[in-house]
Amino acid sequence: MPRRIALLQMCSGIDPQANAATVVGAIGAAAMGGASMLFTPEMSALVDRNRERAKEQVVPEADSSFLAQVREAAAGAGIWVAIGSMAVLREDGRWANRAFVIDASGEVVARYDKIHMFDVDLATGESWRESNAYAPGEGPVVVDTPLGRLGLTICYDLRFPALFEAYGRAECDLIAIPAAFTVPTGQAHWHVMQRARAIEATGYVVSAAQVGQHADGRETFGHSLVVDPWGEVLLDMGGRDTGLSFAEIDPARIAAIRSQVPCLANKRQIAS
Repeated sequence: MPRRIALLQMCSGIDPQANAATVVGAIGAAAMGGASMLFTPEMSALVDRNRERAKEQVVPEADSSFLAQVREAAAGAGIWVAIGSMAVLREDGRWANRAFVIDASGEVVARYDKIHMFDVDLATGESWRESNAYAPGEGPVVVDTPLGRLGLTICYDLRFPALFEAYGRAECDLIAIPAAFTVPTGQAHWHVMQRARAIEATGYVVSAAQVGQHADGRETFGHSLVVDPWGEVLLDMGGRDTGLSFAEIDPARIAAIRSQVPCLANKRQIAS
């Protein structure tokens, strides 16, 4: 039987309390709309490229008011929430770009730290060095949810097929790819790579995204997507507006496509 999901497209700013209010409001609206799970973008709690200013807001997970408010709201609404990611302070003083899955009782049931650091110099002049502040995660994370088996990734991870191959081997029913994609890379690669990941995994891809001009000066691409296992785009929230949208996840669709094109079963190891 199909299950309804909700995606929140955000333009997160430099105030975690304001961002928390947005997410908490979306949790209630998603539950009212019949969704069993809400997905939020990468860096839902804080988008601030000024790391000197941001460090006052990046705290250990246990001290995060944002996370506490989301957990309380999830429990109150009786809905699962996938926080696309937020910056947290690790014990070693480094930051982690960490995704959370919260169940309908408000418990954190999975955590995933972004593995691939966005260290790039674009032709537009944009330069990013995520590794200057963030420590990379160490491996894939799979969690069972009301929607089925969910694999966790974050943004730049999209470009690294080995991670998605691992989720294919785990027979994930869906993969979350929350993002804060730049506009130039989004225009060139976002849609085609999202569709490719869904096709090769023969599972759904759910990608909540940041959009618009942020308080710290950056601009993000938006186009939160849901793509089905055949590569069909079921939802595209566009590149201008924030808000909440809904889509359906159908387990029967996954089974039907995997029976027609059993690429996971047919896959062979290729010697390097």
